[in-house]
Order: sequence, then C-alpha cells, then structure tokens
Amino acid sequence: MDKKEEQRQVKIFVVKTTTGQERNVARLIASKVDMNHIPIKALLVPDTLKGYVFVEADGPHLVEEAITGLRHVRSRIPGLVSFAEIERYIVRKPVMEDLNEDDVVEITGGPFKGMRAKITRLDKAKGEVTLELLEANIHFANYSTFRLCKTSRESK
Repeated sequence: MDKKEEQRQVKIFVVKTTTGQERNVARLIASKVDMNHIPIKALLVPDTLKGYVFVEADGPHLVEEAITGLRHVRSRIPGLVSFAEIERYIVRKPVMEDLNEDDVVEITGGPFKGMRAKITRLDKAKGEVTLELLEANIHFANYSTFRLCKTSRESK
C-alpha cells in the first residue's frame, strides 16, 4: 500500500465544541471510548483552532456514539476532513521562529516553571534566549535560607 492509498483510508471527523473547552471534550471522549470500547483511533486538539476537536474513526456512527451526551459538545460537522487539511496543525514549527526581543513568555519547565519573563536577548543561530523574570515572587519555607543585606530605611 503506498502513501496516497493509506491517506485515503484515514477518516477524520470534526466535532464542534464550546470555545475553550476543547481539551475537556477530548478527555471526556477518551474516557467514554475507554469505558465503552468504542474504536476511535485518535483525537487531535489544535492550540491554534478554537472550538473544534478532530476525531479519527472508521465511521460517523462511532463518532456520534462517542460524543452523545457529553458536556460542551455542540455537534459533529457533517462530512470528512482530509489529512492534508489538518496536517498544518500536526507539524510543529520551531518556537524560535515566533520569538522576538521584548516578548513576554511563560516558563514551562525547570525551577522557574509558571513564571513570566521578558526576552532581553535572542540568539537564533545558537538557539539561546536570555530572559528577565517579571514575577519575582519567591517563597521561602525556612528563614535561614536568606539574610538581610540592606533595609529599605537605609536606602533613604
């Protein structure tokens, strides 16, 4: 079987959801699929397309069975979506292409996870970014982990 025949056999359906609830709907579908052994092959929730979940299945009746009675599901859009139409949501472009100096980012890993920072320097060739933390709220569980160097009264 060549690649074109394989792509023709892929049946992808679109489920319309409440905007902002795409991930919740995908989790609910996955739970229902597991509990009821519905043969759904894949779920896709693109970050850039709000209000839609893509479902790969052998037929529309299986998608209907999976979404019936779920919260935040609006409807199943009739027809199929070709793989070429959703391929742009699957292929990931490098994050460095979208970054510029003075952009505000959220740190997603490491000891500063969840903090926001501003990009002060960007070296795309090396793939390095220098950040300035914007939210410097650091909580210490033990007061022995820091010491007072200068009080606010001394600086006046």
